[in-house]
Amino acid sequence: MAVTSWIKSITVDCDDALPVATFWAAALGGELDEDSTSDKAYVEAPGWGGVNLWFQRVTEPKTAKNRLHLDLRAPGTVPDEVARLESLGATVQAVHGTDESALTVMLDPGGNEFCVEL
Repeated sequence: MAVTSWIKSITVDCDDALPVATFWAAALGGELDEDSTSDKAYVEAPGWGGVNLWFQRVTEPKTAKNRLHLDLRAPGTVPDEVARLESLGATVQAVHGTDESALTVMLDPGGNEFCVEL
């Protein structure tokens, strides 16, 4: 069997790393590294084997839709999880469907898209 790579972390570019990392730590139940700053921030995944998240300040503005995004599985209903994420600083961009399982596209505090679904 060939030895392969694995995903160590996902890196997110943003204007200010600290508020975006703080949001994701709260959203996912991860730990925000105590040395995190506005230039670089690190969120350790909760549990064993999760992917860690790096956030780094970049000077270029976001100009288009993300080419890669996270899909979150709601632990209950999608509307309940969307409300929780809004209380942490996310905003709703679009809702696809009309029932409690409707896929919702959201933006984190840095404007990065992610989805909430069942």
